[in-house]
Amino acid sequence: MSGEHVLVVDDDLSLRQFLQILLERDGYNVRVAASGEEALRLVEARWPDLVLTDLNMPGMSGMELLRELKTRSAEGHDDGRADLEVVMVTAYGTAESAVMAMKHGASDYVLKPFNNDELRLVVRRALGRRELEAENTRLKAALQQRYHFGNLVGSSKAMRAVYELIHRVKDTPISVLISGESGTGKEMVARAIHYSGNRASGAFVAINCGAIPENLVESELFGHKRGAFTGAVRDKQGLMQEAHSGTLFLDEVNSLPLGTQVKLLRAIQERRFTPVGGTREVEVDVRILAATNADLEERVKSGEFREDLYYRLNVVQLHLPPLRDRAEDVQSLVAHFVTQVAEQYGKPVTGVAPDALQALKLWNYPGNVRELRNVIERAVALSQGTLLRRADLPGRMLNLSLPPRQIDTPAAFPDDGMNLDALLASVEKRWLVAAMDQADGNKTQAARLLQMSFRSFRYRLAKYDLDT
Repeated sequence: MSGEHVLVVDDDLSLRQFLQILLERDGYNVRVAASGEEALRLVEARWPDLVLTDLNMPGMSGMELLRELKTRSAEGHDDGRADLEVVMVTAYGTAESAVMAMKHGASDYVLKPFNNDELRLVVRRALGRRELEAENTRLKAALQQRYHFGNLVGSSKAMRAVYELIHRVKDTPISVLISGESGTGKEMVARAIHYSGNRASGAFVAINCGAIPENLVESELFGHKRGAFTGAVRDKQGLMQEAHSGTLFLDEVNSLPLGTQVKLLRAIQERRFTPVGGTREVEVDVRILAATNADLEERVKSGEFREDLYYRLNVVQLHLPPLRDRAEDVQSLVAHFVTQVAEQYGKPVTGVAPDALQALKLWNYPGNVRELRNVIERAVALSQGTLLRRADLPGRMLNLSLPPRQIDTPAAFPDDGMNLDALLASVEKRWLVAAMDQADGNKTQAARLLQMSFRSFRYRLAKYDLDT
């Protein structure tokens, strides 16, 4: 049984009764009205999913009823009145009246005398279209919820500054350059800007500029015409055109070839471009968000990135701090990822054992938030209970709570360099934990062991979220 509510409106009693019987056999909940005026009284009591109405009736015509229903639907969305489908039925149909009905929002048009199966098909098709639109609305709402600020986890001062800037730019058309190390969540921030702003109903189109061969980047961005180059066997719409009325996210924008940078700059400035091999320009309305894990100013100085494009993209810069600089957010991120991954994997994990949480807090996360999520995903997959245990974590994380014996100068400097800030932070955290263990949790005694003031010791505990 379908259960959708259908309202039949016709001044012919026998036809009303026939349509009611026909549609009820298909499982619809059917009410009938003898006039447009009666139909409007009925819809006030119960909003229908579909109205099947005669076009020519005494008093209010079917066309007038159609206009009034669409007006009430538009005004009543906040009261739970979803848009409804209206199918017109008449023995006096003409091409002009059909066009007029469609122009005012009718779903379809059936001429008397009608074939029963044809009419049932029209009704099913109209209600199916309504369900599809409702599903699209639900999906868009789910996307907005998924990528709203709530999915950018953390309450540190650095993250509060990020939230504030997102809030200030989300409804503006200006370009935003999102900078930060790999794994800090730059695409998540871009999605948050899009889905919390006034372009949320448009498409969010992402392109990783560093993952596409240099000779194909321009075609991916702007599209191409058939025969433009070897392998172009048909016309292809570019991602910039796909993002029309929405947002184009250029990840790793620092990897764009110089030739493509020139064309992108013109497209952003003039809101139009020509596909590869084309002769006609395409106009677009696109909001540009870009991300980089490289220093674009240095790339400009070295001639690898155009200065004019840099300033066009960098109208507002939003910098995402590395996770080691917001260690106080680790615990909330762990809780978020445990809930998310446990649901995804169907595992009963609800939390983290204290010693495992301590190890997670001590790690420096050179791969940032992405690395933390991968660690939690692995741990949840391996877990055998309701709590993640220390043994569920990767081996590299398990010895950080042990006191270091000394800080050695390396015999040879690593070929690929090293992150001195990360190393020093790791060492500092390990000594703090070791001192607390030695002092049985007495902070005054632990500060004395480290030969520092109590205030300095408390500051360092808070810095690494160890003051628990």
